[in-house]
Amino acid sequence: MRTAVVCACVLALGVVAVSAVALPPNQATPARTRSAGAMAAGGRSQTNSTAEAAAAAKLPIRRVILYKTGVGYFEHLGEVTGDQTVAIDFTSGQLNDVLQSLTVLDLGGGRITGVDYNSQAPFSQRLGMLRLPLTEQTDVAKFYGALRGARLEVRSGASSITGRLLSVQQDTRVVDRTAVQVNILTLVSDAGDVRSIDLTPGVTVRLADRDVNEQVGRYLSLLSSVRQQDLRRMSISTSGAGARQLFVSYISEVPVWKTTYRIVLPSKAGDEPLLQGWAIVDNTVGEDWDNVELSLVAGAPQSFIEQLSQPYYTRRPVVPLPQMAQLTPQTHESAMLGGLGAVSGTVTDPSGATITGAQVKLFDSSGNLIGSQVSDDQGRYEFDDLPSATYRLEISQPGFQRSVVSGLSVSGDNQLTQNVTLRLGAVSESVEVNAAAPAPAPAPMKLYARNQLGGVGGGTGGGLPYGVGGAPEIYRTLENVSGAAHGQELGDLFEYKLKDRVTIHKNESALVPIVQTHVKVEKVSLWNAASGSPHPLRALWMTNSSPLTLDGGSFSVIEDNAFAGEGLTDPIKPGEKRLISYAADLGVRVNSRQELDPQRVTQVRIARGLMIQTSEYRQQTTYTVRDDDTTARTVLIEHPLRSGWKLSSGTMKPAEETSSLYRFRVEVQPKADTKFNVTESEPIETNYALTNLTSDQIDLFVHQRSINPAIEAAFRKIVAQKAQIAALDAQLAAREKERQKIFSDQARIRENLKALKGTAEERALTQRYTQELSDQETRLETLRRESADLQAKRDQAQAALDDMIQNLTLNTTL
Repeated sequence: MRTAVVCACVLALGVVAVSAVALPPNQATPARTRSAGAMAAGGRSQTNSTAEAAAAAKLPIRRVILYKTGVGYFEHLGEVTGDQTVAIDFTSGQLNDVLQSLTVLDLGGGRITGVDYNSQAPFSQRLGMLRLPLTEQTDVAKFYGALRGARLEVRSGASSITGRLLSVQQDTRVVDRTAVQVNILTLVSDAGDVRSIDLTPGVTVRLADRDVNEQVGRYLSLLSSVRQQDLRRMSISTSGAGARQLFVSYISEVPVWKTTYRIVLPSKAGDEPLLQGWAIVDNTVGEDWDNVELSLVAGAPQSFIEQLSQPYYTRRPVVPLPQMAQLTPQTHESAMLGGLGAVSGTVTDPSGATITGAQVKLFDSSGNLIGSQVSDDQGRYEFDDLPSATYRLEISQPGFQRSVVSGLSVSGDNQLTQNVTLRLGAVSESVEVNAAAPAPAPAPMKLYARNQLGGVGGGTGGGLPYGVGGAPEIYRTLENVSGAAHGQELGDLFEYKLKDRVTIHKNESALVPIVQTHVKVEKVSLWNAASGSPHPLRALWMTNSSPLTLDGGSFSVIEDNAFAGEGLTDPIKPGEKRLISYAADLGVRVNSRQELDPQRVTQVRIARGLMIQTSEYRQQTTYTVRDDDTTARTVLIEHPLRSGWKLSSGTMKPAEETSSLYRFRVEVQPKADTKFNVTESEPIETNYALTNLTSDQIDLFVHQRSINPAIEAAFRKIVAQKAQIAALDAQLAAREKERQKIFSDQARIRENLKALKGTAEERALTQRYTQELSDQETRLETLRRESADLQAKRDQAQAALDDMIQNLTLNTTL
């Protein structure tokens, strides 16, 4: 079977009103001759469009998919016979989306001979074609101003004046002590007379020029057309033999479909809460959706509006920025880390002594390695952030038999302890045991049923759970209701496809159940200091245990057969755990107090002549939780997660960690209070070169308690060695200074000898100076030997200092 296709871009957005009239096949209008796939952009009159509609085949809507971005995908499917035309009516705004996404398929081997629609220039452009400078908004003064130069005939009673309009102006007249604005026309007659006439109610003005009269008529026709229905008719012409199926699809703008949920909390222990989801759908496309397949897609496919249906008079495309509504009510971040389980324990030998360095491996139920580590100096091991599953441990150590522990069942937020005792033997031998069954976990939610109504001695109605009259229990009633939609992944999106076809008349809305499932819920109280209130929020810690993606929307909580609160939630993926708050918990109060410790050194590392001091600021936040109610509470404290700060080892492990905060779980008993501390530290590193150490600096380190006695002793040795080198340097400098003094004296003596030539004292002084020079040379030789010896000692002392510094390695925690 051949399939003819006309596609004007698949995937856009839209709502469309389809209007078609069906006639018997023998009255079908032959298609006009044109090349296949041709699309005319204009030139069709309203009369022609009406005539074509009379010959159009009816093509009903059969499928509708609505998206969260405010667009809808529409499919029409119907029968055409021979050469037949299908007409679909749109508004101008809808036509742009249709042109971007229209797909037409003749499923019976026929051809699509053309798709055209009536086009028109923008109103401002059509006004510009008139020879009158008028705009859409005008008044009498502007109208006469546009007629300047035109021939007018003005009548007032029995008198008449004919001439060309020179000007129109406004003047103020006083009538009965009231200021009145009057328009004054100034005409120039053929004889050259200039006359001014007040435009009063008794004055009549006639347009004497035929061309001007026609232009005014065209202007008034354009104004009238603005009030007419904005109808853009698209005609799809087909050519073929016999009856065939014609498929048309497109997208168009539609109202955003909305999601709302009901969470029904059971009163019977052991029952899981029930989640019911509804979709609110609006049909505003101008045509009934009669027996259509309806799908609702949660997601945000990219879409935009481009003015394809409007003729362009410039080369600049019009692509407005997309607009998106933002929800401002409070929702809560999903977890990045935490909300997971852990396995930890101690490895010991048969005597009970801990084993250090034992190899511990963790595998999942499929045999995949999850993690590997060695037991620490206390024989401890720990694997954190484990999803709920069953695991297997393998522990080995030379001299001991390999131990395998199977059936480790880990659930979210639980710390499983599994101690292991290794038996003496070869590693090739193994002992396999099954993990002990974990203690029963507390029920995820404890609900308290509303007290039954009635007098002493047994109530009414045989002990009905909800008081007088025996009102039906909502939970049991809704539990038997099934959802009306199938949920499935749709690429990156999620689709709710209704099981049955639906009918929604135009300009009507429908509330359709799309989700009906049990979920895991824990009832908690959620507190964050940023809220500014001492009372936490009542919240449900819900795990989406269904295979469905829950779209974001509003939700209501029904507890004890009554309304308990409502709120908002973001989309929740299958298996995701999310907090949803719905009321204030007035029975609990929380406050916090912060203390910031001064900076102190916590660790010193020395290596390769460099000392690295790790200091830290410590901040402790003390939370006090008071339960004034008669029932126990599980309170989640949200603590800010700051970049560079880490939780100290003494702080309890958070139940969850999001991108911006920690969540700590606190259990509070009735009429009691609980305190717990969150201690954080921010490390800061400072580097010191050991070659620059001085005694004063060491004294400062000791005073600040940033080094211990062992480090101080090592530093004192370095400073002592530096002092020895400094003493040798001083001796070398003294000898060098003496040498320079001798050189200066010798230069002076030589100058004196030159000056004595030819004098009576020359002989006696020459002998004297010669002796001085001889003594100085002897001293210089001695100084050279001493300097060489001192330099050798200095080099030896420097080498010892370098070795001392390079070989000094410490890593001490203070």
